[in-house]
Amino acid sequence: MVKVIVDGEVKTCEKGTTYLQIAKDFQQNYEHDIILAKRGEKLLELNKKVHKDEEITFLTTASDSGYKTYVRGVTLLMLRSFYHIARNRGLENVFVKHTLGDHIYCEAEGIVVTDELLSEVEAFMHELVQKDLVFQKKSVSTADAVDIFDQYGMHDKKKLFEYRRVSKVNIYNLDGFEDYYYGYMPASTGILKYFGLKSYDKGFLICLPGRKNPEEVSPVRESPKLFATLQEASEWGRMMEVDTVGALNDVISHGGITDLILVQEALQEKKIAEIAEQIAVDDSKKFVMIAGPSSSGKTSFSHRLSIQLRTHGLKPHTIALDNYFKDRKDTPLDEDGNYNFECLEAIDTKQFNEDMTALLEGKRVELPEFNFLLGKREYNGDYRQLGPDDILVIEGIHGLNEKMSYSLPKESKFKIYISALTQLNIDEHNRISTTDGRLIRRMVRDARTRGASAKHTISMWPSVRRGEDQYIFPFQEEADVMFNSALIYELAVLKPYAESILFGIPKDVPEYVEAKRLLKFLDYFIGVSTEEIPKNSLMREFVGGSIFRV
Repeated sequence: MVKVIVDGEVKTCEKGTTYLQIAKDFQQNYEHDIILAKRGEKLLELNKKVHKDEEITFLTTASDSGYKTYVRGVTLLMLRSFYHIARNRGLENVFVKHTLGDHIYCEAEGIVVTDELLSEVEAFMHELVQKDLVFQKKSVSTADAVDIFDQYGMHDKKKLFEYRRVSKVNIYNLDGFEDYYYGYMPASTGILKYFGLKSYDKGFLICLPGRKNPEEVSPVRESPKLFATLQEASEWGRMMEVDTVGALNDVISHGGITDLILVQEALQEKKIAEIAEQIAVDDSKKFVMIAGPSSSGKTSFSHRLSIQLRTHGLKPHTIALDNYFKDRKDTPLDEDGNYNFECLEAIDTKQFNEDMTALLEGKRVELPEFNFLLGKREYNGDYRQLGPDDILVIEGIHGLNEKMSYSLPKESKFKIYISALTQLNIDEHNRISTTDGRLIRRMVRDARTRGASAKHTISMWPSVRRGEDQYIFPFQEEADVMFNSALIYELAVLKPYAESILFGIPKDVPEYVEAKRLLKFLDYFIGVSTEEIPKNSLMREFVGGSIFRV
């Protein structure tokens, strides 16, 4: 017999008892469904067995790791069902492509996706949920895994594992369907009660709950501009034949990374030039409002856009909305009693609108500069006056919110949403989260410019994400254009920088779980030197060496 302490309560059980069996006795203590166990800072799937005395806690579907596990489970459930229903109808593969809100956009190859087909697949998914089938996990050699994926026609996975240095691979089997997943799985299908399938564009959505309410499928909110930007990036990656990590590794290992960097940078410059031309042809535009989530490369983008605007004879002046922060003593507090720098109320919108209106009227205005060390605004003789060719390039997280620039005529504003929407997937069934890409960017930049540890960046990331969910993402469709700042090669470049600081996170801190996950993720990539990256690249904002003040 062994003793297991759960939330201070001691349970005695036989050796070999699974965490799932123990979880059933404690489920009434949790508001949401238990999906993972945690021992110290190590996550454990519920099918694992107890062999000695230990202390654990349980994670539910409302936790970050638990929610991701739920999504993985539903994804594998969908794939098993899709192949069962459509394999004999010509289905060649199903590609898990983008996240849209709480939902996942997928496309099927070799078959037309109809509402009738999706109804059949969804019905079979629910059948498998009712059967409460176990997600069986087995460890095979990397060579055997390559053979298995080749037999299934999962060529992206085959290519991915040709570059893996590990000797063993964990493969999940659901009802005879085998697949590989980057991350943990639920114990069985019985927990996967909340989902739906809905036709969308050329493919379909896996409709899922959100983290805040994991027992209710979220409504589908249309985001046509975001979706078009994601699809464009995906199509470009496919056209370049670099749409997965394995394909990128192929390019790197065969000496093609320099050309890929040059082509990607040229594409971004072309996009920036097109945006500048849109602005330049409209004389009414006097304010270019740029907003986007953390680590999107807003500062470098602002500089590069300004250069392109100058080629059209305009005189751009950059303004950071951060300079309009209220003095620290007047900054609102969040629910934890900390300064809330993310909310709109942290900005002196009244002063900003007075200054911008005066500039629009042709008046000479002294603009503030925020002293972050002292926590207050200062005036240091930065006078501006708009002539016929002058234009203000304004960058800040609230740039798309009309409440930020309420006094300015709508026709005078050109709004740009910028985000790093990665066009790479790990393989056909494992997405690369855009949030992960930005977090890695942020860690590398924080370590270089602020001396901040990866532990610190990871610890404050949930707060940053909450601010984005509340103050940025709801306004993204208000933009006149969207700019994707992701670079197809960037994770290979960031890998050596991120790995060195992630390895510095000790095993006994809460941030270790996330560090371990990110290290495993980065291990998929072959590292690349920064030597070939142009000095004006957005990537230089994070790894250093930029010609801009970033």
